[in-house]
Amino acid sequence: MPAKRSAMRKIKDVLRLKFEAKLSHERIAAATGISKGAVSKYVQRALERGLGWPLPPDLDEVRLESLLFRQSAPREHYAVPDFAHVHQELKRKGVTLQLLWEEYRAAQGERAYRYSQYCEHYHRYRGSLARSMRQLHRAGEKLFIDYSGDTAAVIDIATGEVRNAQIFVAVMGASKYAYAEATWTQTLPDWIASNIRALEFMNGAPALLIPDNLKSAIKRACRYEPEATSTYEDFARHYGAAILPARPFRPKDKPAVEIGVLVVQRWILARLRNRQFFSLAELNIAIAELLVDLNRRPFKKLPGCRASVFEALDRPALRPLPATRYEYAEWAKVKVNIDYHVDVERHYYSVPHALVGQHLMARYTDTTVECLHKGGRIAVHVRSYEVGKFTTLPEHMPKSHQKHLKWTPGRLLKWGEKIGPGTRAVVQWQFDHRPHPEQGYRACLGLLSLSKDYGEERLEGACRRALTIGCPTGKRIKMILVAKLDQHPDMFPAAETAAPTATRSHANVRGANYFRSESTMTDGTKTTDEGDNCTISRNGPARFRINGPTLHGLPAEPRFECSTRPFSWWQVFWL
Repeated sequence: MPAKRSAMRKIKDVLRLKFEAKLSHERIAAATGISKGAVSKYVQRALERGLGWPLPPDLDEVRLESLLFRQSAPREHYAVPDFAHVHQELKRKGVTLQLLWEEYRAAQGERAYRYSQYCEHYHRYRGSLARSMRQLHRAGEKLFIDYSGDTAAVIDIATGEVRNAQIFVAVMGASKYAYAEATWTQTLPDWIASNIRALEFMNGAPALLIPDNLKSAIKRACRYEPEATSTYEDFARHYGAAILPARPFRPKDKPAVEIGVLVVQRWILARLRNRQFFSLAELNIAIAELLVDLNRRPFKKLPGCRASVFEALDRPALRPLPATRYEYAEWAKVKVNIDYHVDVERHYYSVPHALVGQHLMARYTDTTVECLHKGGRIAVHVRSYEVGKFTTLPEHMPKSHQKHLKWTPGRLLKWGEKIGPGTRAVVQWQFDHRPHPEQGYRACLGLLSLSKDYGEERLEGACRRALTIGCPTGKRIKMILVAKLDQHPDMFPAAETAAPTATRSHANVRGANYFRSESTMTDGTKTTDEGDNCTISRNGPARFRINGPTLHGLPAEPRFECSTRPFSWWQVFWL
């Protein structure tokens, strides 16, 4: 590589010190900082050209340079490359300057620049471009996304209230092809919906999505390890893209969309400043019309426009969109409760019971709820919006719970009727005397276990006798079976329905008749026994007689009498 030529100012100093000051080459080299050999070369060339000091007044540095140094071939002898085409071709994947130079040399032959000059001229050309074009972007590789700082006013036609709409902007890196729309907010649902419509506008998916660090897209902003929201990651996964957010407080990481936002503000929002809009749809229609004009505006320093460059570069390189549109879904980290259900928006969905105590990820859309464990889907439910209710799949339950679930009131009644009318009446009694039918399941399942231990025939007999005494509880039926009272039909009359019970709903309330029986006294009077030792006389004045043994000289049958007529407490006496 040839040494760098000294500046013409120093070469003129060399000639002045040689021809005017008459200094040696060694002292000239020390004074100018140029090597002694270079001083000799410059002096020799000046002598050959007939130059001395002072130089002619009309001899400027350009003419002096042309006299002292051998000129290269005339500029028109070399074929100047189309560096605008070179700049666009470098955006294609795998294309390098070396490859483009070889193609240029093959086409131009002897008129082609050498590789070093080719690169030098291209770098000069690239430096003359606008700042937004200095970043090299591959075709179809990056989609820059951001919101505009400016908003658009929308008037509520009913109330007259003015509401500001947010302006979403997306720009392709290579072609600067832009998309813009208005949304009410920058929240996650609006953010995902705008991204979907942007990809559908491009009719393809890029390799990288480069958003700003807004909360809807990035959960944790970090220069080195940013973390996107679960929904946005799910969206990128659906379209086969990766998320690479810009560094915090580094707008130069996304210059394409920064310039795109500026262009949208100038060529769309500024042109709509004098118009009034009464709905978001009306505003988006106006933006879409001006967006076509924006993408077709010709570049100032490059051939073509955004739309033409997009069709030539980005569109062929974009990945095709999936067959189905992304369905908006939210994610939540949930813990499996002891009842093997997880809480999603205050509704409870079942998962396999073996995962009790584990943490899962729940993905829920408008229609479905999916539960994932270690990346694998372990449960899918239809979305329910009933607060506090349960959605349970039988296969998620333990086997013992599955067996219990199979028993319903109708099935239990059918089972009791199969054994006999007495058993069915007992089953019905269990349901009728519980606040909730499910509370009678255990008692009925207890009867089922008794039929396995004692047989269905004995169970039917025990149920009949329990109904006769008005106490058809599981405990009483088991006592009858243990005591074998069901095998003595002469002791208890048969009954096919439950006996009448007291007005109070309690199994131990037997009523007044249980303690009352009538008998005839020797004197022909009617008496009613209450208990074992107390009688009441109703012939004439009512008397209470207390029968008992002789005690301290009292009669063998002491009686406590009380007259039905008005009396005082002292009229009560022992007979």
